[in-house]
This record gives sequence, structure tokens and C-alpha cells, in this order.
Amino acid sequence: MVLSVSERTFTQEVLESPIPVLVNFEAPWCGLCRIIHPLLLQFKAQCNEKIKLVDINADDNFKLSTKYRLKSLPTLLLIENGIVRRRLEGFRGREDLLQALEEIKLSYDKSSHSYNTPTTADLGCRSA
Repeated sequence: MVLSVSERTFTQEVLESPIPVLVNFEAPWCGLCRIIHPLLLQFKAQCNEKIKLVDINADDNFKLSTKYRLKSLPTLLLIENGIVRRRLEGFRGREDLLQALEEIKLSYDKSSHSYNTPTTADLGCRSA
């Protein structure tokens, strides 16, 4: 099960988390959000306690959606020590998402806190 976070619990559960948090901005009407959910659960199981996974309903948490400038759903943010370290949005397929999640997992398997600068990945821009 994935923890559902709201504007009220965001600071405690995400910004103040002692481990990195992968935030999944989603909405009930979003078909792609439902499709990627099993992949995120698999990712969570593989990461054990190294990375926390939370869901945020973008429709119900408009202030967070605005603050993090969501352009599309789903949008995934990897937040560590209150800083967005990675942004995943615009993915077109399962393989793009799996590759991005694997890169995140591997970076934390090697050594925790390996990100030095925030990065953005628009997974829809990759060529086949």
C-alpha cells in the first residue's frame, strides 16, 4: 500500500522525511496513472526502506499542484531533504518509466544521497 499525502501532511511526510521520497501526483480520472501504479508498487518493493513512495491527488491538492508546476499527470518528483532531485513527466510508455525508475533505484543502491543537482526527465522526448 502507498501512503496518500495531502497538503496538510506534505511537510511531515515528504519535506521532512529522513529518506528520499518519490511523490506520485495523480488523479482518479487519469488512465495512465492507473496503468503505472503497479510499476510504482514494484519499484517500492525493490527499494525496501531506501526510498519512500507517496501518492498525491492533484485535483484535491491544488496548492501543491501549483507549487510544483504540474503540466501533466502523472508527474513523479523525487524529493530528498526538501529538494526536488528528479522530475519525471510526459512518459509515453512503460519502458521509459521502468528505465527512469531503475536509474533512481541504482543510484540509491550504490550510495545514498548520490544526487548532486536536480534533473528533469521528459520521458516523452526519447526516440525509439
